[in-house]
Amino acid sequence: MLNNKEYSPFTPGSPAPLDLFVGRSNQIQEVVRYIKQTLSGRQENFFLSGDRGIGKSSFAAFIRTLIANQQDILGIHVFLGQVSTLEGLVSHIFDELLKETRQQKWFNNIAHFFGKYIQEVGLFGVSVSFSPPKDDLSKLVASFPIALHNLVKKIADEKKGLFIALDDINGLADKANFANWYKSFVDHVATHYKNFPVSIMLIGVPERRDHLATLQPSLMRIFRVVEIEKLSDHEVESFIINAFKNADMKLNQEAIKLIVKYSSGFPILMQEIGDAIFWLDTDGVVDKHDAMEGILIAAERIGRKYLDPKVYRAIRSENYRSILRKLAKTPLSRNFSRSNVESKLNENEQKVFHNFLKRLRDLGIIESNLEQGRGSYRFVNEIYPIYMRIESERVK
Repeated sequence: MLNNKEYSPFTPGSPAPLDLFVGRSNQIQEVVRYIKQTLSGRQENFFLSGDRGIGKSSFAAFIRTLIANQQDILGIHVFLGQVSTLEGLVSHIFDELLKETRQQKWFNNIAHFFGKYIQEVGLFGVSVSFSPPKDDLSKLVASFPIALHNLVKKIADEKKGLFIALDDINGLADKANFANWYKSFVDHVATHYKNFPVSIMLIGVPERRDHLATLQPSLMRIFRVVEIEKLSDHEVESFIINAFKNADMKLNQEAIKLIVKYSSGFPILMQEIGDAIFWLDTDGVVDKHDAMEGILIAAERIGRKYLDPKVYRAIRSENYRSILRKLAKTPLSRNFSRSNVESKLNENEQKVFHNFLKRLRDLGIIESNLEQGRGSYRFVNEIYPIYMRIESERVK
């Protein structure tokens, strides 16, 4: 029966299905409360912050759907990827607005607003794209507040406001012109419009937010910062049980405990582990053996997908493997001290330990933790030590 599986309930690398979304209730209430304020005309700006793999995109997707249903607000989720210019940013925003409204009965109003800049794409013109000439796009960057205000007025009979999630801003966050442009945009709105029912959410890792603050110190004052933390064990368990239930599969308690342990509260890990287990199980009942096999498969995927290939090779090299195993056996957290790890190494390992640490620093895996004193380090991302723990199990 289960050999004919067609699709997995897990979505590694993509936002979680809305019916499986768990947790974040306090953050959801906070964001929705302020988005509702925009309906009185005041613009709101959010910065959704959290480590890689923590579930930021899933959170934004859930918010977008929630406010569309509860507040009748038009929401778009713009994935920026490698976009590094203001022209690219604005083009992606309006392109997503076109695609989001393509199937609406009132699309003709939007089409009239975009005019000659709409281009039909795909087989039989089933989709549309925003395709202005380069010069016109540059003018649109400069007049973005006016264009957005006019668009909101255009949809006012159908939608009460607009929500824009700008995901993966890595290519823009190190650009001073983006920081200055966004600050100018918000200032212009505040001083020129009494009614601007628009919420914008920037999504990025904490270091990107810090870098923007360095480029434009006054920028961060305009944002309501929303921090996304790890899920609780209970929330991970709830997600896992419901996901497998959707696939008509059951888990025993030992399997659940293992999955919760190695997911460590990270949605990206529970998705990878769950997906691996789903495809290898053959009887519809996930036991301890199935769970451990899936965790080991997920360890390979996690290393290859979420660690840069150069980093992946470095931390798996023969010279460092024994150190990694011992590092994984220590009480694992984001922080560790050199002396604590070194005391567990044999003579040969101690000889290369300095180079090991230097290599991990150069590759951006660890950084000095000056707050904890000299000889203290922390992993740049919490996924790294979790991966090492999973990988040490695989090696065993």
